[in-house]
Amino acid sequence: MSKQTRRRFLTRVAAGALAGVGASASLNPGAASGETRRGADLPVPTAPQLKWQDFEVGALVCYELHMQAMSYNQGEAQKTRIENVDLYNPTKLDTDQWLEAAKAMGARYAVFTASHESGFLQWQSDVYPYGLKQLKWRDGKGDVVRDFVRSCKRYGIAPGVFLGTRWNAHMGVLDFKVNQGKGDDPIKQAQYNRMVEEMVTEICARYGDLCELWFDAGAYSPNKGGPDVLPIFEKRQPNCVFYHNEQRADHRWAGNERGTAGYPCYATVPWAAFVANRNEENFFKILRQGDPDGDCWSPAMADAPLRNHEWFWRPGDERKVYPLDSLVDMYYKSVGRNANLIIGLTPDRDGLLPKGDMERCREFGNEIRRRFSTPLAETGGSGEQVVLTLKRPSRVNHVALMEDIAHGERVREYVVEGLVAGETWRTMCEGTSIGHKRIQHFPEQEVSQLRVRLTKSTAPPRIRSFAAYHADPNPLAD
Repeated sequence: MSKQTRRRFLTRVAAGALAGVGASASLNPGAASGETRRGADLPVPTAPQLKWQDFEVGALVCYELHMQAMSYNQGEAQKTRIENVDLYNPTKLDTDQWLEAAKAMGARYAVFTASHESGFLQWQSDVYPYGLKQLKWRDGKGDVVRDFVRSCKRYGIAPGVFLGTRWNAHMGVLDFKVNQGKGDDPIKQAQYNRMVEEMVTEICARYGDLCELWFDAGAYSPNKGGPDVLPIFEKRQPNCVFYHNEQRADHRWAGNERGTAGYPCYATVPWAAFVANRNEENFFKILRQGDPDGDCWSPAMADAPLRNHEWFWRPGDERKVYPLDSLVDMYYKSVGRNANLIIGLTPDRDGLLPKGDMERCREFGNEIRRRFSTPLAETGGSGEQVVLTLKRPSRVNHVALMEDIAHGERVREYVVEGLVAGETWRTMCEGTSIGHKRIQHFPEQEVSQLRVRLTKSTAPPRIRSFAAYHADPNPLAD
């Protein structure tokens, strides 16, 4: 593991990459009336978590003062105070264009970096003197969060907000602590904490229903001397997912910034056992794969910037936009493995997503729609076997399976078979975790029927969808 990867890992872990025992919104043991005892004991998602998992693909729009003042470097951005806020002057900023790109790539939700490491706020804050109110730009009356949320609604995309409180270069905060991370000033720390709480109140109260509140690298928990943000969130945004602190995490990070999850990948994690064994290897395994016996519902989110390793725009780096094949591979290894995929979009200093980035978003969305928008056939059902009958014998090389996760993840092993020449059942593929969605591809075969045999489960299986596809060319490795 590189030093940079290790640092990033420890940063996320320290903030609570997984939900804590007090996370009542994620620890829901209920199940449908009449279920077996095993079914009733399974963790299940809340309504906001269900909605979030159905989004499948999202966009994270990354825009900030520091990428306009200098070529973005994370270590420098966390410590370098930018005195001249008027360097923020995006003369062509167009949030509609950002959401056009998100829509084109198939995103159903989008999150905007309302604040990041510089400490600069991109809304009209009444509690904090460093942000859009202090600019010549738009006569100090601009509100990019407001514009972003309005654009989301115009494009039919659920809006979310990303807040950075772990670092604040303007106020000299590092790893949540004042005095460049040294702390040693209870009064100053308390002032910062109260300010963070007021910021969270403004975001949660002013912009209508949000789908996600994302704290960059987590929010400090009150028991460790941090701001008490969770009650504010729960009061103001009851239909939103919270990501995250040591009290609650409605989803987890998938353990890398390459847009991929592990396999198998379960939505549940064993919080108490995980915390008791703070071992790097164990952390990474659970982040990537979850745990089928976990007691907390915290599904995986796989993130990657559209430009390889660049969350914020840099001049001359158009060559770093991921090729289409790489993005498709991410989709198979995230959405196709029971995780959400979120792609980082990087508007330039003028406030526009570059032309090449826009085009790649369209190509990606078009390719996924071409492969998966129209199944050859689709069905659902319950019990140990579900049969899918095609209208006519057809070539098949993909299946997509979905559990009815409102009742928990029940399947532990399955086999998909195809009826060949009307008489022979042949194995097409097999696996373990299904969860929200499992996409598998296999060598093309003409079949008249498919069946999924659910050979091992913890409670009576419930299959929300079993769909067959034929998509050329063959995709990348599973």
